[in-house]
Amino acid sequence: MSDSDVSRRNLTTTKIHIMALDGIVNVNSLFTLALFLGITTTNTNNTTLIADDTACAASAAISEALIAFHVYSFSSFLFSSLIALALKNVINISKDEVDDGGIGVCSNRVHGVVKINMVVLRLGTLVSAFGSVFGCGFLVMALVNLVQIKLGTLACGSPYTFAAVAPLLVLVPTALLIYVILVLYAFTR
Repeated sequence: MSDSDVSRRNLTTTKIHIMALDGIVNVNSLFTLALFLGITTTNTNNTTLIADDTACAASAAISEALIAFHVYSFSSFLFSSLIALALKNVINISKDEVDDGGIGVCSNRVHGVVKINMVVLRLGTLVSAFGSVFGCGFLVMALVNLVQIKLGTLACGSPYTFAAVAPLLVLVPTALLIYVILVLYAFTR
């Protein structure tokens, strides 16, 4: 393999990592904004119980869990975004130092391409991805609690509650499982 092939592969790999980190930050930013709006606009006293059965009304513990899961999710997305931004900044700073002819924090000059410690990059990306997974998990739990507050608890067996919760408990975990598998696959490459 020639030096230009190695150079081209490293450049492409660096661009792919930056694009992946950008994707994590962008998605986390949307979820973080939605969570912030959700926390500030959620009224846990306003229920829309169909049967008007007070036994089906959510308890104060469910309302407290709703807020707690919102905060946990918010924290997880923020953690994930900060890790991804830090990795992206290290790559960009290293690129700038190489372009300026400097030595660089974790880079060498190889035909103008940044040489990055791949173990740190992969581990950081993995940690950031799992922060997003935990954020999604906490978000699902918060939404289940919100549905229970608005439509009645799961214990009451309301078909409206089950119809609202079922897609959350089937589709989101399935998507997260696929995401984790693909992240782990990419981590091993």
